[in-house]
Amino acid sequence: MKRIYPAHAYGEVPREKCYWPTTMAVPRSAPARGTLTADVAIIGAGFTGLSAALHLAQDGADVIVLEAQDVGWGASGRNGGFCCLGGSAASDGALKRMFGEEARRDYRATERAAVDLAAGLIDAHGLDVDRHSQGETLMAHTEAAAQSFETRARDIERDWGATPTILTRDELAENGMNGPFFGAMTTPIGFGLNPMKYVQGLAEAARSAGVRIYGQSPVQRIDHGSSFTLQTPQGRVNARRLIVATNGYSSDDLPDWMAGRYLPTQSNVLVTRELTDEEIAAQGWSTHQACYDDRFFVHYFRLMPNRRMLFGMRGGLFSGPWADRRMHSNIRSHFETMFPAWAHVETPHSWHGLLSIARDLTPYAGPIDTMPGAYTAVSYHGNGVAMGSYAGALLADLAQDRKPTRPYPAIMQSPPKKWPLGRFRRAWFWPVYGAAWATGQ
Repeated sequence: MKRIYPAHAYGEVPREKCYWPTTMAVPRSAPARGTLTADVAIIGAGFTGLSAALHLAQDGADVIVLEAQDVGWGASGRNGGFCCLGGSAASDGALKRMFGEEARRDYRATERAAVDLAAGLIDAHGLDVDRHSQGETLMAHTEAAAQSFETRARDIERDWGATPTILTRDELAENGMNGPFFGAMTTPIGFGLNPMKYVQGLAEAARSAGVRIYGQSPVQRIDHGSSFTLQTPQGRVNARRLIVATNGYSSDDLPDWMAGRYLPTQSNVLVTRELTDEEIAAQGWSTHQACYDDRFFVHYFRLMPNRRMLFGMRGGLFSGPWADRRMHSNIRSHFETMFPAWAHVETPHSWHGLLSIARDLTPYAGPIDTMPGAYTAVSYHGNGVAMGSYAGALLADLAQDRKPTRPYPAIMQSPPKKWPLGRFRRAWFWPVYGAAWATGQ
């Protein structure tokens, strides 16, 4: 595999203190052995791959999922658990310039459809995912951010048909949001969840529908003729159609089309021990809303129903034990600055994983044009719970040679452009990250 981070980023150490595997018994998937056949082979057992598998199986297709590690091992089982609007990191202005106003609106409507699809999967399959939070709350970290809320609220009503609730700085404490903020705006779309329970629930639903899921089965080679042959250490899978659903954990040569079309970057998460009543009162943060700010290195945080605080932030283009220590020190510093009454509170869970950024900051779901019959979805910009699930449903239709039954906006049909610098493309972001660190953004 040709990957752009050192092997450390793809090993066990970055996730060994992940909180989510401690919340449930995680079943093991047997490896693929011998010669197997299927209508569709899927690489990757995360939100995208499992959603695609489930939707395909419900349509009667014979599906095999191959996972290099096991279900939810990658970003799907170690993210912050925000099922919310998003998927693109491009502004409305940028989307309009690149694709036009109609396409921009179509894409924004699809973001809501993605949240609805994830919620529908949870309800339809009775998944216990520790769901909480009435929508998602944007916390203003500057006075200017707070002053922008009225304009943003009008945009939200226009694009998603929802009316946000705005709190002034003086109203935060009485709503359990005491902290260094200048206001809050809640959009009543989305919720928080346990991502490991969600991805394992998708896997169980897929298995019940007849999907075969194999763990410890990294795909080492893809041969393509009139069909596809995927080689794993102990097996070989023949399939008429192929879906590649590896996102930030992709490689530049499986298939070669992927080279340079995604940029993995890291997101870091802490989870505290359970907080006492006195500690919650001392900080004045008692809301269970899923919250975030809009700094360059966005913070996202929520007090979970079990009284543990989750706190995450973007950042990190280096990988290794030294980089892990630096990232933990940095995120812990940000946590203590934002919630000073909890500076003494232990954070026994600290981990990170890879998300993917596209050059034009938009997600893609569609064909791999160099391999007829192959499809992929990639780059959800840290919002893969909803958009990854949705993209999987789109790929399920495409792999059956039919027009998607759900909204399929032109923006998601535009293939990702290649980043400059090839396998050294992380360097493209180093000065951007350095400037953001220097200004505290």
